Amino acid sequence: MEKIEAVVIGAGVVGLACARALARRGIETLILERQEAFGTETSARNSEVVHAGIYYPTGSLKARLCVAGRDAIYAYCTERGIAHRRCGKLIVATDASQLDKLEALYRQGLANGVADLTMIGGDEAMAMEPNLYCIAAISSPSTGIFDSHAYMLALLGDAERNGAMLAVQSPVSGGRVANNGSRIEISAGDTRLSARIVINAAGLRATQVARALDGYDAAAYCPTPHYAKGNYYALSGAAPFTQLIYPMPEIGGTGLHFTMDLGGQARFGPDVEWLPDDWIAHPEYSVDGTRTDSFYTKIRSYWPALADGALAPTYCGVRPKIHGPEVAATDFVIQGPAIHGVPGLVHLFGIESPGLTSSMAIADAVMAALDG
Repeated sequence: MEKIEAVVIGAGVVGLACARALARRGIETLILERQEAFGTETSARNSEVVHAGIYYPTGSLKARLCVAGRDAIYAYCTERGIAHRRCGKLIVATDASQLDKLEALYRQGLANGVADLTMIGGDEAMAMEPNLYCIAAISSPSTGIFDSHAYMLALLGDAERNGAMLAVQSPVSGGRVANNGSRIEISAGDTRLSARIVINAAGLRATQVARALDGYDAAAYCPTPHYAKGNYYALSGAAPFTQLIYPMPEIGGTGLHFTMDLGGQARFGPDVEWLPDDWIAHPEYSVDGTRTDSFYTKIRSYWPALADGALAPTYCGVRPKIHGPEVAATDFVIQGPAIHGVPGLVHLFGIESPGLTSSMAIADAVMAALDG
């Protein structure tokens, strides 16, 4: 049994941000990652968008941490020379039935503290983006894109410079609350660890990790996991827009949108494909080519000139949901000792979008949960 002050389970972007925050406090920290490298699952399979904070219920963790995380990421990227661009975004309504929802989304964004939003007419939006079709839009100048891998590498570098260590190929198989709650024992491969602090940032497997911890009342506090795949298609040829284009949000996601990487490669997605609840037992990341027709239909609602054969399936990611299909989206769950009663233990459940944008703010919230 090896003793250590803190263990972070999961080396995705949120786990790395938490490890950085712990290490900067002078806390000896070990990051356990089941894969061969950091940030290879949800953190590497997304749109690499810095969200402004528009979509989430006012006062929710998602709303508050997205706005705070957005500002933190832009400042951090500027300080560290991490490639990023505030390219802006248009959220578009393409028929009259969407106008009330667009107005409500605009007012929600303002209430969330996204102060630079403007409502514009379709003619103004289409003058900005000649390939676009819409009848009205929200302009969000503070939305952007960035190099998420370089960001994660910088977070890990900060953590390691302050004494943290990363152990890859170290899946957590179980553990227990010990010493009358003062220590938490973790089993990872052949290694057994005794820690004062454990942060469960296991993403897609966060609920499985929590349920494997004896002394934590999973029946009372652990949510039911669900999984929703988001497929992406790449566009052959030049990008049709200079900023991100988002349709109205759909159940389970923000809509099948246009985005691009820092090199200008255009892509569309993600859609929402609900997976069986046992997907996690045999995870796979293939993109179903039969979904191509639905991509063309949805994209042509705002880009009518999309040519046949211009799209090719490219990659997908899976959202760690804690709500099922046809159910209203739930908030982030940052579950600390004040909730479940185990000192030093914080579980992170349902950390999907805007988890990447919110990552540094989530780490601050985890520190606050530990402080009580």
